Amino acid sequence: MLLKEGAAKTEDWKETERSPNGGDFRAPFARGGQVLLRNSMVAGPPSKVQSLAELALTIENLKREGRKVVLCHGVFDLLHIGHIRHFSEAKALGDVLVVTLTEDRHVNKGPHRPAFTEALRAEALAALGMVDYVAVSRYPDAQAVILQLQPDIYAKGPDYKDASADVTGGIVKEREAIESVGGSIVFTEDVTFSSSALLNRHWRAFDDGVERYLQEFRSRYSARDVIEHVERLSTMRVAVVGEAILDEYVYCDQLGKSAKDPVLAMRFESAEVFAGGALAVANHLAGFCRSVELVSYLGANGDPHENLIRSSLKPNVRPNFIYKKNSPTILKRRYIERVLFTKLFELYMINDEPISEEEEGVLGSLLDARLENADLVVAADFGHGLITPRIVAQLASSDRFLAVNTQVNAANIRFHAISNYRRADYVCINEGELRLDARNRTAAVDHLIGGLNEKLNCSRFLVTRGKSGVSYFESGRQVDSPSFAHNVVDRIGAGDAVLAITSACAAAGTPPEILAFLANVIGALKVEIMGNRSSVDRVSTIKFIESLLK
Repeated sequence: MLLKEGAAKTEDWKETERSPNGGDFRAPFARGGQVLLRNSMVAGPPSKVQSLAELALTIENLKREGRKVVLCHGVFDLLHIGHIRHFSEAKALGDVLVVTLTEDRHVNKGPHRPAFTEALRAEALAALGMVDYVAVSRYPDAQAVILQLQPDIYAKGPDYKDASADVTGGIVKEREAIESVGGSIVFTEDVTFSSSALLNRHWRAFDDGVERYLQEFRSRYSARDVIEHVERLSTMRVAVVGEAILDEYVYCDQLGKSAKDPVLAMRFESAEVFAGGALAVANHLAGFCRSVELVSYLGANGDPHENLIRSSLKPNVRPNFIYKKNSPTILKRRYIERVLFTKLFELYMINDEPISEEEEGVLGSLLDARLENADLVVAADFGHGLITPRIVAQLASSDRFLAVNTQVNAANIRFHAISNYRRADYVCINEGELRLDARNRTAAVDHLIGGLNEKLNCSRFLVTRGKSGVSYFESGRQVDSPSFAHNVVDRIGAGDAVLAITSACAAAGTPPEILAFLANVIGALKVEIMGNRSSVDRVSTIKFIESLLK
């Protein structure tokens, strides 16, 4: 996020106590021999559930009395026998057992998690006799919780003993935090169970078609198999060329019809500006790859957004900007009704005339220098005047792996098409863009891809198909993968995220089935993010993969 004036409304955690599929949690149930605890359990005394600030004072008093305090922290989305044994063993290490849980917005296990709200998870924990106090943490990690509560012992399960297996690196920071407050970390020894595995086995997060797909995929690939392909991207050097776009979201409240004109009157509430377009593509790639060279244009004459743009880029993104005369940096302003987040109107601040010959020469020289050391070149072509026919020819003549997306939008729908290119190694395209290029509304997608292959001499195509997921074509073979999106907040930028990560996968030789699977993982993570407020990152991706495939 670049600029924030106020904030859009967020729901308080106490307001929602319903399941993801709309049912309520009023009755306990058991499946597969595992008792699944729900909010029908009798909750403990009200004082058992406290805020972190209250709990810090409680622990301070307990320690003053000479009581040894043990802390457990986690998500505890599905309370099961593994948790109960962990708590029992942890309680035996001291006198008082405190359990803190991650609030809903920081649960990093994929768009379909948590299955149970933080209110319900806290209530279930408080109902356990061996648990003395419970708190919901507003922090994204346990480190801050440890520093605030300062327990004597921090108890973790045996699966965290090997710090190198923790993709988040959190266990090392947690050890440092507990030792900094004079405590120690202890690993319990009893058998572990996976909440994700139990939820996948007994809780239907997706419809029948997606569940069948996941069951078949799990039979062929483990989470580790897929994660290994994600990890292979870490050494990759990428060059991204495309238009820098600022996406401004103006949040409004409806007042009603104007008294004198047939106009909808709105009241301004707040605004945010996000780094979009090629800026977003570069940031997504930076979370997975070694380095990213970004080549783009900004408005000339001291554009006021330049400092904001530069500060929005991740540390391993190196920007290379040309400055387009008589043009602003592209800004697309969207007016949004803030209760339902309905987009009302868009306004483009743009001059999408092609860059001048002089600017084209500067851009060509930049590309010559930046493409030389790249393993992958991503052309994020939004059709706003940066990538001219001459630049297209230069990209096509390079011997670097070339990935291309030509996005159709309101400003270019009449003329912008993927067939403007004459070579690509990988194309990521929306089904609507594919049909527009072919001028064909009804033909099967594989037929359209066959025709495009002849034009581009390209053997790898990913077609994004919205709620239907993706179809991936490689060397004449088609692989379909359904969508994993569970809670769509905003679709803006989802295609850019999918383009970014799947381009790197294609260049790294990721097998078709895994590439198609990862495309939907990335898409599902991105549509839960408002605009480009944040990027899809490696840790969230790995956590989601583990959650789906356990």
